[in-house]
Amino acid sequence: MNKFADLHIHTYYSDGTFSPEEVVQAAVRVGLACISITDHDTVEGIGPTRQAATDVNVEVISGIELSSEINGKDVHVLGYCINEKHPALVDTIQKAQTSRVERIHTMIEKLKQMGVDNIQFEEVSQLTQSKSLGRPHLATILKQKGWVADISEAFTKYLGEGCPAYVPKYKLTPYEAIALIRKIGGVAVLAHPMITNRDELIHRLVESGLQGLEVYYPNCPAVTCEYYAKLAKKYNLIMTGGSDAHGKAKDNTFIGKTRIPYEYVEQLKKLSRVT
Repeated sequence: MNKFADLHIHTYYSDGTFSPEEVVQAAVRVGLACISITDHDTVEGIGPTRQAATDVNVEVISGIELSSEINGKDVHVLGYCINEKHPALVDTIQKAQTSRVERIHTMIEKLKQMGVDNIQFEEVSQLTQSKSLGRPHLATILKQKGWVADISEAFTKYLGEGCPAYVPKYKLTPYEAIALIRKIGGVAVLAHPMITNRDELIHRLVESGLQGLEVYYPNCPAVTCEYYAKLAKKYNLIMTGGSDAHGKAKDNTFIGKTRIPYEYVEQLKKLSRVT
């Protein structure tokens, strides 16, 4: 019997809406053998997901999606099979989350100056189970309060880069993110390169220790996946993939929508230095 994995899933510990229990239940429903929790700049969802999967036949691979930036462009780096308790990771997460909290406070103040004066920090922070706050949380409150019609409008009107309430967050460079993942024993993979659209960086990222490409991603035409599969082969990178599911926060994807053969998980394990 063939086994499949979804290696890009978010929980309510970052900007997803599903609890670890709901994630595991969804994985069981669609017949996944393996999942990875890759919350943004936090690993708090991994332990509860493992606990929730104890009595079902679903393997949970540790993961994280690190925010990074170069030349003003977001470049997310996935880390797999990581030591989530490594001091270097704990320190980086603490800095990132402190910055995220400060960022939300500042954006709320900017919104108030624009007349959007009925949003409280506590309302935003209640949308996640950690301090890994992000713009989607604030966008959700803007929608709930009637300031925008949907999440997309919140970004185009207020929160997107160059918009009046935008505030940059603490970010590593992608090279620093790769170095950190390698330091903590994990496997560094470039997230959704077809969305990031910075293929010219891949060569330098490989030279800096990049080990994989997220080749398989939801709602992408087959020709796009084939293109990145060829790039992965060119640079001797492993291929990964996943749904990038965020629960109800993303209505165009769901857990298991994109799945990959379990052999890719085995390749990740071989590259990892975490035992």
